[in-house]
Amino acid sequence: MKFLKLTALLCLALSTFTAVSEVRLPHVLSDHAVLQRGAPIHLWGWATPGAHLKAHFHAQTVSTDVDAIGTWSLYLAPESAGGPYPLTITGDGEDAKVDDLLVGDVWFASGQSNMEFPLNGFPGSAVLKNGPQEIAAATNPRLRLLLVGQKLSDFPLGDSTGSWTICTPETAATFSAVAYFFGRELASKENVPIGLIDSSWGGTPADSWVSLDTLGTSAQLLPVFAARARFADNLTDIDLKRAEEQREISAAKAAGKPAPKFPWHPFEGSWAPAGIYNGMVAPFTPYSLKGFIWYQGETNSGPGRAPYYRTLFPALIEDWRMHFAQGNLPFLFVQISSFNSPGEDWGTARDAQRRTLSVANTAMAVTLDIGEKDNVHPPDKQTVGARLALAARAMVYGEPVAYRSPLFRQVTTELQPDGTTALRIWFDNAEKLSAHGKPVAGFEVAGEDRHYVPGVAHIDGTTVIVSSPEVPHPVYVRYGWSSYFDTNLFNAAGLPASTFTSDDSPLW
Repeated sequence: MKFLKLTALLCLALSTFTAVSEVRLPHVLSDHAVLQRGAPIHLWGWATPGAHLKAHFHAQTVSTDVDAIGTWSLYLAPESAGGPYPLTITGDGEDAKVDDLLVGDVWFASGQSNMEFPLNGFPGSAVLKNGPQEIAAATNPRLRLLLVGQKLSDFPLGDSTGSWTICTPETAATFSAVAYFFGRELASKENVPIGLIDSSWGGTPADSWVSLDTLGTSAQLLPVFAARARFADNLTDIDLKRAEEQREISAAKAAGKPAPKFPWHPFEGSWAPAGIYNGMVAPFTPYSLKGFIWYQGETNSGPGRAPYYRTLFPALIEDWRMHFAQGNLPFLFVQISSFNSPGEDWGTARDAQRRTLSVANTAMAVTLDIGEKDNVHPPDKQTVGARLALAARAMVYGEPVAYRSPLFRQVTTELQPDGTTALRIWFDNAEKLSAHGKPVAGFEVAGEDRHYVPGVAHIDGTTVIVSSPEVPHPVYVRYGWSSYFDTNLFNAAGLPASTFTSDDSPLW
Protein backbone atom coordinates (compact mmCIF):
# COMPACT_ATOMS: atom_id res chain seq x y z
CA MET A 1 0.00 0.00 0.00
CA LYS A 2 2.83 2.41 0.87
CA PHE A 3 4.44 1.58 -2.51
CA LEU A 4 1.20 2.38 -4.34
CA LYS A 5 0.83 5.69 -2.51
CA LEU A 6 4.44 6.60 -3.28
CA THR A 7 3.91 5.76 -6.95
CA ALA A 8 0.75 7.86 -7.06
CA LEU A 9 2.53 10.82 -5.49
CA LEU A 10 5.40 10.48 -7.97
CA CYS A 11 3.00 10.42 -10.93
CA LEU A 12 1.21 13.47 -9.53
CA ALA A 13 4.51 15.30 -9.16
CA LEU A 14 5.51 14.44 -12.71
CA SER A 15 2.17 15.57 -14.10
CA THR A 16 2.39 18.79 -12.09
CA PHE A 17 5.89 19.42 -13.44
CA THR A 18 4.60 18.91 -16.99
CA ALA A 19 1.59 21.15 -16.39
CA VAL A 20 3.73 24.10 -15.40
CA SER A 21 6.03 23.73 -18.37
CA GLU A 22 7.28 27.09 -19.55
CA VAL A 23 5.89 28.89 -22.58
CA ARG A 24 8.68 29.53 -25.05
CA LEU A 25 8.79 32.19 -27.76
CA PRO A 26 11.09 32.27 -30.79
CA HIS A 27 14.13 34.55 -30.60
CA VAL A 28 12.53 37.00 -33.03
CA LEU A 29 9.88 37.70 -30.34
CA SER A 30 12.34 38.93 -27.72
CA ASP A 31 12.62 42.08 -25.63
CA HIS A 32 13.08 45.25 -27.76
CA ALA A 33 11.44 43.71 -30.85
CA VAL A 34 9.61 45.73 -33.47
CA LEU A 35 6.22 44.39 -34.58
CA GLN A 36 4.97 45.33 -38.04
CA ARG A 37 2.38 48.09 -37.95
CA GLY A 38 -0.79 47.89 -40.02
CA ALA A 39 -0.56 44.11 -40.44
CA PRO A 40 -1.84 41.15 -38.42
CA ILE A 41 0.69 40.49 -35.65
CA HIS A 42 1.67 36.84 -35.63
CA LEU A 43 2.73 35.31 -32.32
CA TRP A 44 3.85 31.70 -32.03
CA GLY A 45 5.98 29.37 -29.96
CA TRP A 46 6.06 26.21 -27.89
CA ALA A 47 4.38 24.99 -24.69
CA THR A 48 2.80 21.93 -23.10
CA PRO A 49 0.56 20.00 -25.53
CA GLY A 50 -3.08 20.81 -24.82
CA ALA A 51 -2.43 23.89 -22.71
CA HIS A 52 -4.75 26.87 -23.09
CA LEU A 53 -2.89 30.16 -23.57
CA LYS A 54 -3.79 33.83 -23.62
CA ALA A 55 -1.75 36.61 -25.19
CA HIS A 56 -2.07 40.10 -23.69
CA PHE A 57 -0.73 42.99 -25.75
CA HIS A 58 -1.69 46.66 -25.57
CA ALA A 59 -5.51 46.56 -25.40
CA GLN A 60 -5.81 43.08 -26.92
CA THR A 61 -6.29 39.63 -25.40
CA VAL A 62 -6.37 36.61 -27.71
CA SER A 63 -6.60 32.92 -26.75
CA THR A 64 -5.29 29.75 -28.35
CA ASP A 65 -4.68 26.09 -27.55
CA VAL A 66 -1.35 24.31 -27.84
CA ASP A 67 -1.45 21.47 -30.36
CA ALA A 68 -0.52 17.83 -29.80
CA ILE A 69 3.18 18.31 -30.50
CA GLY A 70 3.56 21.40 -28.34
CA THR A 71 3.34 24.28 -30.83
CA TRP A 72 0.96 27.22 -30.79
CA SER A 73 0.11 30.16 -32.98
CA LEU A 74 -2.21 33.16 -32.82
CA TYR A 75 -2.76 36.53 -34.47
CA LEU A 76 -3.37 39.94 -32.96
CA ALA A 77 -5.27 42.63 -34.82
CA PRO A 78 -3.11 45.20 -36.65
CA GLU A 79 -1.78 48.08 -34.54
CA SER A 80 -0.67 51.60 -35.36
CA ALA A 81 2.92 52.68 -34.78
CA GLY A 82 3.66 53.18 -31.11
CA GLY A 83 5.00 51.72 -27.93
CA PRO A 84 6.85 50.62 -25.97
CA TYR A 85 4.43 47.91 -24.86
CA PRO A 86 4.81 44.64 -22.95
CA LEU A 87 3.60 41.27 -24.23
CA THR A 88 2.50 38.56 -21.80
CA ILE A 89 1.54 34.96 -22.54
CA THR A 90 -0.39 33.30 -19.68
CA GLY A 91 -1.91 29.90 -19.05
CA ASP A 92 0.92 27.35 -18.89
CA GLY A 93 2.74 27.77 -15.62
CA GLU A 94 4.85 30.85 -15.21
CA ASP A 95 3.86 33.71 -17.51
CA ALA A 96 6.08 34.45 -20.48
CA LYS A 97 6.71 38.19 -20.66
CA VAL A 98 8.48 40.27 -23.30
CA ASP A 99 9.18 43.94 -22.64
CA ASP A 100 9.84 47.12 -24.60
CA LEU A 101 8.11 46.18 -27.85
CA LEU A 102 7.58 48.85 -30.48
CA VAL A 103 5.12 48.81 -33.35
CA GLY A 104 6.68 50.15 -36.54
CA ASP A 105 8.19 48.82 -39.75
CA VAL A 106 10.35 45.70 -39.99
CA TRP A 107 12.86 45.22 -42.82
CA PHE A 108 14.70 41.97 -43.52
CA ALA A 109 18.27 42.68 -44.72
CA SER A 110 20.18 39.88 -46.41
CA GLY A 111 22.95 38.98 -48.84
CA GLN A 112 26.67 38.36 -48.78
CA SER A 113 29.69 40.26 -47.47
CA ASN A 114 28.78 43.77 -48.65
CA MET A 115 25.55 43.46 -46.69
CA GLU A 116 27.30 41.73 -43.80
CA PHE A 117 29.99 44.48 -43.71
CA PRO A 118 29.53 46.03 -40.22
CA LEU A 119 30.09 49.56 -39.06
CA ASN A 120 33.41 48.50 -37.56
CA GLY A 121 34.41 47.03 -40.94
CA PHE A 122 36.36 43.88 -41.61
CA PRO A 123 39.56 44.39 -39.58
CA GLY A 124 42.63 44.14 -41.74
CA SER A 125 40.84 44.27 -45.08
CA ALA A 126 38.12 46.90 -45.21
CA VAL A 127 36.99 49.89 -43.19
CA LEU A 128 33.86 52.02 -43.29
CA LYS A 129 34.10 55.63 -44.42
CA ASN A 130 34.05 57.77 -41.27
CA GLY A 131 33.57 54.58 -39.27
CA PRO A 132 34.52 55.81 -35.78
CA GLN A 133 32.30 58.87 -36.10
CA GLU A 134 29.36 56.83 -37.39
CA ILE A 135 29.66 54.34 -34.53
CA ALA A 136 29.92 57.08 -31.92
CA ALA A 137 26.70 58.66 -33.21
CA ALA A 138 24.71 55.41 -33.42
CA THR A 139 22.48 55.88 -30.36
CA ASN A 140 18.88 55.58 -31.61
CA PRO A 141 16.23 54.06 -29.29
CA ARG A 142 13.65 53.93 -32.11
CA LEU A 143 15.96 51.82 -34.25
CA ARG A 144 16.08 48.15 -33.22
CA LEU A 145 18.59 45.60 -34.49
CA LEU A 146 18.52 41.81 -34.72
CA LEU A 147 21.79 40.19 -35.83
CA VAL A 148 21.12 36.64 -36.97
CA GLY A 149 23.73 33.98 -36.23
CA GLN A 150 25.11 32.24 -39.32
CA LYS A 151 23.53 28.81 -39.52
CA LEU A 152 23.23 26.05 -42.12
CA SER A 153 20.58 23.36 -42.10
CA ASP A 154 19.39 20.50 -44.29
CA PHE A 155 15.79 21.39 -43.43
CA PRO A 156 13.88 24.59 -42.57
CA LEU A 157 14.43 25.55 -38.92
CA GLY A 158 11.72 26.91 -36.65
CA ASP A 159 13.97 29.24 -34.66
CA SER A 160 17.20 31.17 -34.97
CA THR A 161 19.91 32.58 -32.74
CA GLY A 162 20.22 36.25 -31.91
CA SER A 163 17.74 38.56 -30.20
CA TRP A 164 16.63 42.16 -30.66
CA THR A 165 18.72 44.97 -29.25
CA ILE A 166 18.32 48.73 -29.01
CA CYS A 167 20.59 50.56 -31.43
CA THR A 168 23.64 51.83 -29.50
CA PRO A 169 27.26 52.36 -30.53
CA GLU A 170 28.04 48.91 -29.09
CA THR A 171 25.27 47.02 -30.91
CA ALA A 172 25.55 48.98 -34.18
CA ALA A 173 29.31 48.42 -34.46
CA THR A 174 28.88 44.77 -35.43
CA PHE A 175 25.68 45.24 -37.44
CA SER A 176 25.30 45.59 -41.22
CA ALA A 177 26.36 49.11 -42.19
CA VAL A 178 24.11 49.18 -45.27
CA ALA A 179 21.09 48.06 -43.25
CA TYR A 180 21.90 50.53 -40.46
CA PHE A 181 22.16 53.53 -42.81
CA PHE A 182 18.98 52.42 -44.58
CA GLY A 183 17.07 52.10 -41.31
CA ARG A 184 18.46 55.31 -39.85
CA GLU A 185 17.24 57.23 -42.89
CA LEU A 186 13.75 55.72 -42.73
CA ALA A 187 13.38 56.23 -38.99
CA SER A 188 14.23 59.90 -39.50
CA LYS A 189 12.20 60.59 -42.65
CA GLU A 190 9.12 58.53 -41.79
CA ASN A 191 9.14 59.24 -38.02
CA VAL A 192 8.34 55.61 -37.20
CA PRO A 193 10.19 52.90 -35.26
CA ILE A 194 12.27 50.71 -37.58
CA GLY A 195 13.30 47.12 -36.93
CA LEU A 196 16.17 45.65 -38.95
CA ILE A 197 16.89 41.94 -39.19
CA ASP A 198 20.45 41.37 -40.45
CA SER A 199 20.60 37.87 -41.92
CA SER A 200 23.72 37.92 -44.11
CA TRP A 201 26.75 35.76 -44.82
CA GLY A 202 29.82 36.74 -46.83
CA GLY A 203 30.92 34.76 -49.86
CA THR A 204 27.61 32.98 -50.36
CA PRO A 205 25.77 32.50 -53.68
CA ALA A 206 22.08 33.18 -54.14
CA ASP A 207 21.70 29.43 -54.67
CA SER A 208 22.08 28.91 -50.91
CA TRP A 209 19.38 31.45 -50.07
CA VAL A 210 16.55 29.83 -52.06
CA SER A 211 14.42 27.01 -50.67
CA LEU A 212 14.33 23.53 -52.16
CA ASP A 213 10.61 24.10 -52.76
CA THR A 214 11.66 26.42 -55.59
CA LEU A 215 15.00 24.90 -56.60
CA GLY A 216 13.49 21.44 -56.88
CA THR A 217 10.47 22.35 -58.99
CA SER A 218 11.96 24.37 -61.84
CA ALA A 219 13.97 22.78 -64.64
CA GLN A 220 15.46 26.22 -65.36
CA LEU A 221 17.20 26.11 -61.99
CA LEU A 222 19.01 22.80 -62.53
CA PRO A 223 22.29 24.70 -63.16
CA VAL A 224 22.27 25.47 -59.43
CA PHE A 225 22.97 21.83 -58.71
CA ALA A 226 25.51 21.57 -61.51
CA ALA A 227 27.40 24.52 -60.04
CA ARG A 228 27.30 22.86 -56.62
CA ALA A 229 28.70 19.68 -58.15
CA ARG A 230 31.61 21.54 -59.74
CA PHE A 231 32.33 23.27 -56.47
CA ALA A 232 32.22 19.99 -54.54
CA ASP A 233 34.61 18.34 -57.00
CA ASN A 234 37.20 21.01 -56.20
CA LEU A 235 37.07 20.34 -52.46
CA THR A 236 38.66 16.90 -52.48
CA ASP A 237 42.13 18.13 -51.47
CA ILE A 238 41.15 21.49 -50.02
CA ASP A 239 42.83 20.86 -46.64
CA LEU A 240 46.06 19.89 -48.37
CA LYS A 241 45.90 22.98 -50.58
CA ARG A 242 45.37 25.25 -47.60
CA ALA A 243 48.26 23.64 -45.74
CA GLU A 244 50.55 24.17 -48.75
CA GLU A 245 49.49 27.81 -48.98
CA GLN A 246 50.33 28.33 -45.32
CA ARG A 247 53.77 26.79 -45.84
CA GLU A 248 54.42 29.16 -48.74
CA ILE A 249 53.26 32.14 -46.68
CA SER A 250 55.53 31.12 -43.80
CA ALA A 251 58.48 30.63 -46.15
CA ALA A 252 57.98 34.05 -47.70
CA LYS A 253 57.73 35.66 -44.28
CA ALA A 254 60.95 33.94 -43.14
CA ALA A 255 62.72 35.21 -46.26
CA GLY A 256 61.48 38.75 -45.71
CA LYS A 257 59.36 38.66 -48.85
CA PRO A 258 55.70 39.65 -49.37
CA ALA A 259 53.23 36.87 -48.74
CA PRO A 260 51.99 35.25 -51.96
CA LYS A 261 48.34 35.59 -52.90
CA PHE A 262 46.06 32.60 -53.41
CA PRO A 263 42.48 32.10 -54.57
CA TRP A 264 39.87 32.77 -51.91
CA HIS A 265 38.48 29.60 -50.33
CA PRO A 266 34.91 29.97 -49.05
CA PHE A 267 33.46 27.98 -46.19
CA GLU A 268 32.48 24.78 -47.98
CA GLY A 269 29.09 24.16 -46.43
CA SER A 270 27.82 27.70 -47.02
CA TRP A 271 27.44 26.98 -50.73
CA ALA A 272 24.93 24.16 -50.40
CA PRO A 273 21.68 24.91 -52.27
CA ALA A 274 18.96 25.95 -49.80
CA GLY A 275 21.26 25.46 -46.81
CA ILE A 276 21.25 29.09 -45.68
CA TYR A 277 17.59 29.58 -46.52
CA ASN A 278 16.81 26.75 -44.10
CA GLY A 279 18.93 28.15 -41.31
CA MET A 280 18.66 31.92 -41.70
CA VAL A 281 15.46 32.75 -43.62
CA ALA A 282 12.94 30.02 -42.78
CA PRO A 283 12.83 30.86 -39.03
CA PHE A 284 11.51 34.34 -39.87
CA THR A 285 8.83 33.44 -42.41
CA PRO A 286 6.00 33.58 -39.81
CA TYR A 287 6.99 37.17 -38.87
CA SER A 288 5.19 40.14 -40.41
CA LEU A 289 7.49 42.43 -42.43
CA LYS A 290 7.44 45.70 -44.35
CA GLY A 291 9.90 44.42 -46.97
CA PHE A 292 13.36 43.14 -47.90
CA ILE A 293 16.70 44.71 -48.77
CA TRP A 294 19.32 42.59 -50.55
CA TYR A 295 22.98 43.08 -51.47
CA GLN A 296 24.48 40.05 -53.20
CA GLY A 297 25.71 38.93 -56.60
CA GLU A 298 29.50 39.00 -56.41
CA THR A 299 29.66 35.24 -55.81
CA ASN A 300 27.23 34.62 -58.66
CA SER A 301 29.51 36.47 -61.09
CA GLY A 302 31.72 33.46 -61.78
CA PRO A 303 31.46 32.06 -65.32
CA GLY A 304 29.66 28.95 -64.05
CA ARG A 305 27.02 30.90 -62.15
CA ALA A 306 26.52 34.26 -63.88
CA PRO A 307 24.57 32.89 -66.90
CA TYR A 308 21.69 31.58 -64.78
CA TYR A 309 21.52 34.49 -62.31
CA ARG A 310 18.87 36.17 -64.48
CA THR A 311 16.65 33.16 -63.73
CA LEU A 312 17.76 32.46 -60.16
CA PHE A 313 17.47 35.96 -58.71
CA PRO A 314 13.81 36.51 -59.68
CA ALA A 315 13.14 32.98 -58.41
CA LEU A 316 14.64 33.94 -55.03
CA ILE A 317 12.33 36.94 -54.75
CA GLU A 318 9.24 34.91 -55.59
CA ASP A 319 10.41 32.13 -53.26
CA TRP A 320 10.69 34.43 -50.27
CA ARG A 321 7.36 36.08 -51.01
CA MET A 322 5.74 32.66 -51.20
CA HIS A 323 7.12 31.55 -47.84
CA PHE A 324 6.45 34.80 -46.00
CA ALA A 325 2.90 34.70 -47.44
CA GLN A 326 2.33 38.45 -47.16
CA GLY A 327 1.77 39.27 -50.82
CA ASN A 328 4.31 40.99 -53.06
CA LEU A 329 6.41 42.44 -50.26
CA PRO A 330 8.75 45.21 -51.50
CA PHE A 331 12.13 43.82 -52.51
CA LEU A 332 14.86 46.46 -52.80
CA PHE A 333 18.28 45.35 -53.96
CA VAL A 334 21.72 46.72 -54.70
CA GLN A 335 23.36 46.23 -58.07
CA ILE A 336 26.89 45.05 -57.35
CA SER A 337 29.53 47.73 -57.68
CA SER A 338 32.74 47.99 -59.69
CA PHE A 339 35.72 45.84 -58.72
CA ASN A 340 38.66 44.54 -60.72
CA SER A 341 37.96 40.81 -60.85
CA PRO A 342 39.48 39.22 -63.97
CA GLY A 343 38.00 35.87 -64.87
CA GLU A 344 34.58 36.73 -63.47
CA ASP A 345 31.57 38.04 -65.34
CA TRP A 346 30.33 40.96 -63.28
CA GLY A 347 28.68 42.52 -66.33
CA THR A 348 26.40 39.53 -66.78
CA ALA A 349 25.54 39.49 -63.08
CA ARG A 350 24.77 43.22 -63.00
CA ASP A 351 22.64 42.96 -66.13
CA ALA A 352 20.73 40.08 -64.58
CA GLN A 353 19.98 42.31 -61.62
CA ARG A 354 18.74 45.05 -63.95
CA ARG A 355 16.44 42.60 -65.73
CA THR A 356 15.01 41.53 -62.38
CA LEU A 357 13.26 44.91 -62.21
CA SER A 358 10.59 43.25 -64.37
CA VAL A 359 9.43 41.55 -61.15
CA ALA A 360 6.63 43.54 -59.54
CA ASN A 361 7.33 45.76 -56.54
CA THR A 362 11.12 45.73 -56.85
CA ALA A 363 13.69 48.54 -56.96
CA MET A 364 17.43 48.63 -57.60
CA ALA A 365 20.12 50.88 -56.14
CA VAL A 366 22.93 51.30 -58.69
CA THR A 367 26.37 51.65 -57.06
CA LEU A 368 28.81 51.53 -59.98
CA ASP A 369 30.21 54.93 -59.04
CA ILE A 370 31.31 54.00 -55.50
CA GLY A 371 33.29 50.87 -56.29
CA GLU A 372 37.03 50.58 -55.70
CA LYS A 373 39.29 48.84 -58.17
CA ASP A 374 41.21 46.79 -55.62
CA ASN A 375 38.68 46.37 -52.83
CA VAL A 376 35.57 44.26 -53.21
CA HIS A 377 34.18 45.97 -50.09
CA PRO A 378 33.92 49.69 -50.95
CA PRO A 379 33.96 51.85 -47.80
CA ASP A 380 31.07 54.13 -48.81
CA LYS A 381 28.16 52.20 -47.38
CA GLN A 382 26.37 55.45 -46.52
CA THR A 383 25.56 56.05 -50.19
CA VAL A 384 24.33 52.47 -50.63
CA GLY A 385 21.99 52.74 -47.65
CA ALA A 386 20.77 56.17 -48.76
CA ARG A 387 19.92 54.94 -52.28
CA LEU A 388 18.01 51.97 -50.90
CA ALA A 389 16.19 54.36 -48.58
CA LEU A 390 15.32 56.62 -51.55
CA ALA A 391 13.66 53.63 -53.21
CA ALA A 392 11.74 52.78 -50.05
CA ARG A 393 10.67 56.37 -49.48
CA ALA A 394 9.27 56.63 -53.00
CA MET A 395 7.98 53.15 -53.72
CA VAL A 396 6.84 52.06 -50.25
CA TYR A 397 6.11 55.28 -48.36
CA GLY A 398 4.86 57.37 -51.28
CA GLU A 399 7.25 60.30 -51.00
CA PRO A 400 7.81 62.37 -54.18
CA VAL A 401 11.56 61.67 -54.38
CA ALA A 402 13.59 60.52 -57.39
CA TYR A 403 15.12 57.11 -56.85
CA ARG A 404 15.54 55.46 -60.26
CA SER A 405 18.83 55.44 -62.16
CA PRO A 406 18.96 55.81 -65.94
CA LEU A 407 17.80 52.43 -67.28
CA PHE A 408 18.14 51.09 -70.80
CA ARG A 409 14.87 51.16 -72.75
CA GLN A 410 15.77 50.44 -76.37
CA VAL A 411 18.34 51.00 -79.11
CA THR A 412 17.79 52.37 -82.62
CA THR A 413 20.10 52.60 -85.64
CA GLU A 414 21.02 55.88 -87.32
CA LEU A 415 22.77 56.36 -90.66
CA GLN A 416 25.84 58.60 -90.53
CA PRO A 417 27.01 60.99 -93.31
CA ASP A 418 29.93 58.69 -94.16
CA GLY A 419 27.63 55.70 -94.76
CA THR A 420 28.36 53.97 -91.45
CA THR A 421 25.77 53.58 -88.73
CA ALA A 422 25.61 54.56 -85.08
CA LEU A 423 23.41 53.34 -82.27
CA ARG A 424 21.15 55.65 -80.29
CA ILE A 425 20.44 54.38 -76.77
CA TRP A 426 17.19 55.45 -75.21
CA PHE A 427 16.83 55.52 -71.42
CA ASP A 428 14.14 55.85 -68.83
CA ASN A 429 14.82 58.23 -65.92
CA ALA A 430 17.30 60.18 -68.07
CA GLU A 431 16.44 63.78 -67.25
CA LYS A 432 19.51 66.00 -67.71
CA LEU A 433 21.91 63.20 -68.56
CA SER A 434 25.43 64.27 -67.69
CA ALA A 435 28.98 62.96 -67.74
CA HIS A 436 30.12 65.73 -65.40
CA GLY A 437 32.19 67.37 -68.09
CA LYS A 438 34.16 64.26 -69.01
CA PRO A 439 34.01 62.00 -72.10
CA VAL A 440 31.26 59.41 -71.77
CA ALA A 441 32.95 56.11 -70.90
CA GLY A 442 31.94 52.48 -70.56
CA PHE A 443 30.08 51.87 -73.85
CA GLU A 444 30.99 49.00 -76.19
CA VAL A 445 29.50 47.97 -79.54
CA ALA A 446 29.54 44.78 -81.58
CA GLY A 447 28.34 43.43 -84.90
CA GLU A 448 26.51 40.18 -85.49
CA ASP A 449 29.63 38.31 -84.31
CA ARG A 450 29.18 39.77 -80.80
CA HIS A 451 32.83 40.80 -80.67
CA TYR A 452 32.68 43.93 -78.55
CA VAL A 453 35.04 46.88 -78.86
CA PRO A 454 35.06 50.23 -77.03
CA GLY A 455 32.61 52.74 -78.47
CA VAL A 456 32.81 56.49 -78.88
CA ALA A 457 29.82 57.96 -77.11
CA HIS A 458 28.23 61.35 -76.58
CA ILE A 459 25.07 62.55 -74.88
CA ASP A 460 22.22 63.89 -77.00
CA GLY A 461 19.43 65.08 -74.73
CA THR A 462 18.06 62.07 -72.88
CA THR A 463 19.84 59.62 -75.20
CA VAL A 464 23.41 58.54 -75.90
CA ILE A 465 24.80 57.99 -79.41
CA VAL A 466 27.55 55.37 -79.76
CA SER A 467 29.68 54.32 -82.72
CA SER A 468 33.08 52.82 -83.46
CA PRO A 469 35.38 52.97 -86.50
CA GLU A 470 36.15 49.30 -85.86
CA VAL A 471 32.49 48.29 -86.30
CA PRO A 472 30.99 50.25 -89.23
CA HIS A 473 27.53 48.76 -88.72
CA PRO A 474 27.04 47.88 -85.03
CA VAL A 475 24.16 45.68 -83.96
CA TYR A 476 24.59 45.39 -80.20
CA VAL A 477 25.62 47.82 -77.49
CA ARG A 478 26.41 47.34 -73.84
CA TYR A 479 27.43 49.61 -70.97
CA GLY A 480 29.45 49.11 -67.80
CA TRP A 481 30.24 45.52 -68.71
CA SER A 482 33.78 45.18 -67.40
CA SER A 483 34.13 44.32 -63.76
CA TYR A 484 35.64 47.75 -63.07
CA PHE A 485 35.37 51.01 -65.02
CA ASP A 486 35.12 54.72 -64.31
CA THR A 487 31.41 55.48 -64.15
CA ASN A 488 30.41 58.98 -65.27
CA LEU A 489 26.89 58.86 -66.71
CA PHE A 490 24.31 60.30 -64.31
CA ASN A 491 20.80 61.73 -64.37
CA ALA A 492 19.45 64.91 -62.77
CA ALA A 493 19.06 63.14 -59.41
CA GLY A 494 22.78 62.31 -59.41
CA LEU A 495 22.10 58.60 -59.83
CA PRO A 496 24.43 56.56 -62.07
CA ALA A 497 23.30 54.62 -65.14
CA SER A 498 22.94 50.87 -64.79
CA THR A 499 24.95 48.22 -66.58
CA PHE A 500 23.00 46.82 -69.55
CA THR A 501 23.27 44.96 -72.81
CA SER A 502 20.89 45.24 -75.75
CA ASP A 503 21.51 41.58 -76.58
CA ASP A 504 18.53 39.53 -75.37
CA SER A 505 19.81 36.14 -76.51
CA PRO A 506 19.69 33.34 -73.91
CA LEU A 507 22.92 32.81 -72.01
CA TRP A 508 22.58 29.05 -71.47
